[in-house]
Amino acid sequence: MTPELLERAANTIKGLSMDAVQRANSGHPGMPMGMADLAVVLWSEFLTVNPDQPEWPDRDRFVVSNGHGSMLLYSLLHLAGFPISLDDIKDFRQWGSHTAGHPERDTSRGIEMTTGPLGQGFGTGVGMAIAEAHLRERLGSDLVNHRTWGFVSDGDLMEGISYESASLAGHLALDKLTYVYDDNNISIDGSTDLTFTEDVAKRFDAAGWHTQSIDGHNHEEISTAFHAAVNVEDRPSLILARTHIGHGSPNKQDTAGAHGSPLGDAEIKLVKEAMGWPIDETFTVPDDVVVAFTDAMNRGRKASAAWEGRLAAAAHETKTLWRAMYAPEPLEIATPDFGAKIATRSATGKIFDQMAQKLPGFIGGSADLVGSTKTHISSDAYMAPHAMGERNIAFGIREHAMATLVNGMAIHGGLQPYGATFFVFSDYMRPALRLSALMGAPSVWNFSHESIFLGEDGPTHQPIEQLASLRAMPNMWVFRPADAGETVEAWELALNRTDGPSCILTTRQDLPVLDRSGMEGAVSKGGYVLRDGKDVVLVATGSEVPLALDAADLLASAGTSARVVSLPCWELFFAQDASYRESVLGVGIPRVSIEAASTFGWERIVGSDGLMIGLDRFGASAPAEVLAEQFGFTPESLVAMVKNLSDVGR
Repeated sequence: MTPELLERAANTIKGLSMDAVQRANSGHPGMPMGMADLAVVLWSEFLTVNPDQPEWPDRDRFVVSNGHGSMLLYSLLHLAGFPISLDDIKDFRQWGSHTAGHPERDTSRGIEMTTGPLGQGFGTGVGMAIAEAHLRERLGSDLVNHRTWGFVSDGDLMEGISYESASLAGHLALDKLTYVYDDNNISIDGSTDLTFTEDVAKRFDAAGWHTQSIDGHNHEEISTAFHAAVNVEDRPSLILARTHIGHGSPNKQDTAGAHGSPLGDAEIKLVKEAMGWPIDETFTVPDDVVVAFTDAMNRGRKASAAWEGRLAAAAHETKTLWRAMYAPEPLEIATPDFGAKIATRSATGKIFDQMAQKLPGFIGGSADLVGSTKTHISSDAYMAPHAMGERNIAFGIREHAMATLVNGMAIHGGLQPYGATFFVFSDYMRPALRLSALMGAPSVWNFSHESIFLGEDGPTHQPIEQLASLRAMPNMWVFRPADAGETVEAWELALNRTDGPSCILTTRQDLPVLDRSGMEGAVSKGGYVLRDGKDVVLVATGSEVPLALDAADLLASAGTSARVVSLPCWELFFAQDASYRESVLGVGIPRVSIEAASTFGWERIVGSDGLMIGLDRFGASAPAEVLAEQFGFTPESLVAMVKNLSDVGR
């Protein structure tokens, strides 16, 4: 674009953003106005995307981590010809529109991820860049050779997630990752001097990034900085762009008042007068700006067509690998010989190489807990700056970053990533877990040491409320398998899922391998009858299922017939029809839930008259068998509690 067109394009974004926020009487006009100049240079000269094929696999990724400035993204997508209409922009923040208050992932419309919780876009973009580097090494630069661009704010950099993910990005030398820092000196409560006076450039220099400082409204400086970032081949890049929030607003520029509230009709009129914009017209989109954006997008159209030709001409082995990674066949895991007893974390370890062999896109790692979580692909080494094609990722003690990086790899495409740690540390990962569910990202979360029975590490490491918490999260599948066989089925279901994330919870302690003959595949229904009975129903998960079976034996010897139900995944169970659920839980039979965790939520299973056996307090530091005795998780204790149910045996 010419200098004049760049200015008109930036003014178009400012106008659309002001008008949309004003019409909605809600939103954040300051960031789109402040970053408009940066955006038009990036999209006109550098970003390679194809609005006719928004999900073209080798497109550049563009993430607006400071998602409160969503009108910047929607304006760009509309001008570039993506399926975001002017009516969508007029319906900003309204029911049913494609222009939510914060961007919600819709790759068919060019929205790469859901942003808003600050720092999440920063970390997820790093995951996207890892995916690109890994796939490029394995499939070749003819098929994978794109960049990840992101806009980030003071808030993103204040959040701790940016420290963790920036550290790993620098360590891995992700040279195709460029972030633009909107350095406008303003946060919601006022000047950033209130809280944020560190030298950002030095921080990122220390983390191994290439840094530059520019005037974020000088198009020539912006273009020069982007060129320099593209030419850096051994580091990620951060461009510190000094900007003015609410740029062009006579009374609200450089104030917190431009951040999260409409400017007001009078102020918008003043801005438009200064821009030479029609003051009695809203949502103005000049034809020459649309033409200029269309011409700029031809760069992506040509690149996409050339890529299609290269894919068609690729060697047979490369195309075969491509299909196996981007469109994998349904996974079927052959069940190995687990013996009589095995911890479910060790059962996971026994099938790990098989999963990696059958799924070339299987990739991930743990937060410095490979030996404890049993998550290692023995055929591969650890990923490193000059070995990005390896599938074991040493995330380090960075649970926050690990979660966002896994999400980035999952929504990038071509990979089936997992992250592993102790279950109690899922609390560190919760914002990213929630976003994986909200985005429908097929991330897999492998959490070992999933109950008080990890033992002596004590209550700081013993999860209590985490199960109930994650079960309350929409679109999250939570598996707590009862034995090695259920563990195999849980992994199959999680890795074959494409519309959302899954958690697999595994034990530290050994569990008996159950006789599930004729029940293979039952985990897919979420719950099933392991042993039939007519007097009482014992419903359990995980390590408490063998305990329930032992209690059923004792009850039988006393003349009480107990049905034992394994309920490894509530979400799948409640997705079944009512007739199936009743066939499992029975009708008119007293129910008892058994789980070494919070009882919160179990009333959905046992009803108001049932008995919930759980742990509504924190654990304690002691050997597992002592904890079982003290907290009543023994067959004898269960039988005593069950016998107190007045309806049992009637």
